[in-house]
Amino acid sequence: MMRTTFTDLVGCKVPIQLAGLGGVGSVDLAVAVTRAGAFGMVPAGYPPQALDHLQEETSGMFGVNFLMPFVDRAEVALAANKAKLVDFFYGDPDPTLVEVVHQGGALASWQVGSRQEALAATAAGCDLIVVQGREAGGHVRGNLGLLTVLTQVLEAVEVPVLAAGGIGTARAMAAVLVAGAAGVRVGTRFVAAKESGAHPLYVEALISATADDTVLTETFWTDWPNAPHRVLRSSAEAARDIQAESVGYLENGWRVPRMHSRPPNRETSGHIEAMALYAGESVDGVTVV
Repeated sequence: MMRTTFTDLVGCKVPIQLAGLGGVGSVDLAVAVTRAGAFGMVPAGYPPQALDHLQEETSGMFGVNFLMPFVDRAEVALAANKAKLVDFFYGDPDPTLVEVVHQGGALASWQVGSRQEALAATAAGCDLIVVQGREAGGHVRGNLGLLTVLTQVLEAVEVPVLAAGGIGTARAMAAVLVAGAAGVRVGTRFVAAKESGAHPLYVEALISATADDTVLTETFWTDWPNAPHRVLRSSAEAARDIQAESVGYLENGWRVPRMHSRPPNRETSGHIEAMALYAGESVDGVTVV
C-alpha cells in the first residue's frame, strides 16, 4: 500500500490510474486494475448495464473518461451517478460539466497539458488534475516534457496531481512521485495487458517497439483534425502508403476510414498495421503481455 493524496481522495491502495484507452479499453481491464489495488478507468460510451456491472465488480471504485470533442452531457450525468470519478480531456475546462459531475456525486478530474490549463481546471472546481507530458501515447495536449510541465503545475495548484506520459516502469513512477506527483496515469503498458481490448497485432507491435519507434504526428486526423497524437511510426507510414478508402471493419460492420483515429480492437479486421497504433515513449517497458 502506498498512501498519497490521490489514494486518500479516491480510496485505492496504489497511486496508479488506468488511462481511458478509447477504442481498446475494456470493462475487464478496469476491473482487473481496481482489484489489483489501483484505479480502473473506462472510456465513455458504455451502456448503463456495463456501468452497473463495473459498480458491482469494483464496489464503485472506477472512473469514466470523456474526450471533449465528443462529449455527451447526458452520458456525463449517467457516469457521475455510477462512477467514483469522471474525467475529461482535450478541451478547455468547463465548470458546467464539473457541476454536473458533482451533482451526480462523483469527483471531477481534468487532464491538462499546461500550467494555464491546470489553473483553469481548478478554477472550474476540479478535485484532481492529471498532467500530461508530450511523451504520452494517444492524443497529446501540450508541448512540454512531463517533468517540466509537472513542476509548473505542482507549483500552481493545491489539488492532487497525477503525472502522465512516458510512465511504464516502476523507476519512471518513482521519479515523478519524488518530483511531487500524487500518482501516475498509465496507458501504453496496459494496452498490452491480457484484459485489454486491443487487437493482438497491435499488442505484438508494442512489445517489439522502442521509444524511438514512436512519433508525434497528426496522421490519424479524419474524425479529429488538428489534434497531435503519438503513435508507432510504422502505423503512420502504413496509413500514408496504403491505397484504400478504408483500412478495416469493426465487429458491427462499420468501415474504418483510412487515417481515422480509431485504434484496432480484438474484433477489428483488415489492415491493422495501417490503423492508429497509439504508443507512448514508455513503450520500452512493454515487453510481455
